[in-house]
Amino acid sequence: MAKLPILIAPDPRLKTRASPVAKVDDRIRRLLDDMLETMYDAPGIGLAAPQIGVLERLIVIDVAEKGEPPAPMRIVNPEITWRSEELSTYNEGCLSLPEHYADVTRPARVKVRYQDETGETREVEAGSLLATCLQHEIDHLDGVLFVDHLSMLKRNMIMRKLQKAKRGQASA
Repeated sequence: MAKLPILIAPDPRLKTRASPVAKVDDRIRRLLDDMLETMYDAPGIGLAAPQIGVLERLIVIDVAEKGEPPAPMRIVNPEITWRSEELSTYNEGCLSLPEHYADVTRPARVKVRYQDETGETREVEAGSLLATCLQHEIDHLDGVLFVDHLSMLKRNMIMRKLQKAKRGQASA
């Protein structure tokens, strides 16, 4: 397994729609394992392939609480098939927007159909943090960042700070 570099916004690849995975094979399984290692090292609870510069529909998630055993999910070609009308708000952050957090309102529950690391089709119905994380990571596959759910003012403020930080790192 290998830790991979995480893209930081504003990077145009983060705004690009990812392509479906044609076949779950050893390359995909290795990439999912590398993504998990990268996510745990960051540390984070979710990571989408576009965040590491791979424009394929792959995500990894682990929302296990501290003290619980890891519960990694390897998700290929996810598709939200149902959203609840009830909404919930979570304070979201993102590995591609380090040190920036904001309240985002999303459906409280979702059903997601996907393929696992063996290529088997599965479906999960999720609520609370898992529902938020699934929606957040699937957004990445569609070129959407959590700041895109905020007001233009808040979004622009966060993006300006990220651009400034990026310029500072480039000149250092």
